Amino acid sequence: MVQPVALPHRVPEPEPVIPRPTGRRGAARLRLAIPVRMVSTHATQTCILLDLSRTGARIGLAEPLAPGMCLYLKIARFEVFAEVIRRDLGEGGGVNGLAFDEPLPDDTVLAVRQHAEGFEQRQRDALRDQVRRWVSGESRI
Repeated sequence: MVQPVALPHRVPEPEPVIPRPTGRRGAARLRLAIPVRMVSTHATQTCILLDLSRTGARIGLAEPLAPGMCLYLKIARFEVFAEVIRRDLGEGGGVNGLAFDEPLPDDTVLAVRQHAEGFEQRQRDALRDQVRRWVSGESRI
């Protein structure tokens, strides 16, 4: 007579934990150099937005924040919540890499691009006006 054979019980393997990538691009970057406001639990300060994507940004600060800190970034008329995931120190300050809580819509990224283009034009116009006033003797630099 044939005896039934007991098959070993297979224990399902747990799904691998995929770590959150740090320092890797989640979306294409828009290169910028415009002042923005950063609001954290420690301070509210102006910083330089170096680049922006739908999933994160890089900002330049006089005193970069530690990884793990959370903040709001005020860009033009937009606010976005972010977590510091990277800190690079340099002379006179450094750079923080940020990951946004939720991806920005494409139209928001385009609106920031338009704001940056307008900012650069306003800066050139202000410099030209200041030079014109200095040359005409209306003011001193």
